[in-house]
Amino acid sequence: MIVSALYAGQPAPLGPRKALSAICKQPVNQLTVHIDRTDEDQQANLRLHGGPEKVLHQFSLSSYNTIEAHFPALANKLLPGSIGENISIDGMTDENVFIGDVYAIGEVIVQVGAPRAPCNKINHRFDTPNLDQFVGNKGVTGWYYRVKQTGVINVGDTVALIERAANTVSVGELMRTVYNPEYFGNAAKLVSIPVLDDEWRGKCEKAAAKAAG
Repeated sequence: MIVSALYAGQPAPLGPRKALSAICKQPVNQLTVHIDRTDEDQQANLRLHGGPEKVLHQFSLSSYNTIEAHFPALANKLLPGSIGENISIDGMTDENVFIGDVYAIGEVIVQVGAPRAPCNKINHRFDTPNLDQFVGNKGVTGWYYRVKQTGVINVGDTVALIERAANTVSVGELMRTVYNPEYFGNAAKLVSIPVLDDEWRGKCEKAAAKAAG
């Protein structure tokens, strides 16, 4: 696999309230990756985005097709990079990427930390109500990386999986389990997965409690 594209952006007003957001990003040739940020990309809401657990966001290229199939009017807007991701790598999806996976992306080593929790900025970005609920329920939100080795990522860099935990869960299954009531019954078995962080373990516990009634 190789890096297909990289994206970075700066905070700008978005939506009816003109709240600052950096979801609108532009293609760049490289990202200089530190333990808690990149030089090229910024976030508007540091409580929900960025920091050492969310240095990079990757969104599956195939997920754009999933969204377009349900929202055909968005076809001209659903372009790689448009949902706020930092990186595109063909062949990586929410179903074949697992929590805790460690990847070498060029000279940078990253670990999959958690899915991206969808927010209403996605709705504002595409002027489409409930788009955030759709991607959450379908489990196509992409994922965040924490950084284990800093460096520079370039378009065209080679990508390789170098470690996967024996007991883990795909990004898509985890997202559906905590966001889609149809899957709450799966939550109890995910609570004990060691690679889950406290936030997502808590989400699984809440989903399991709802399933139990």
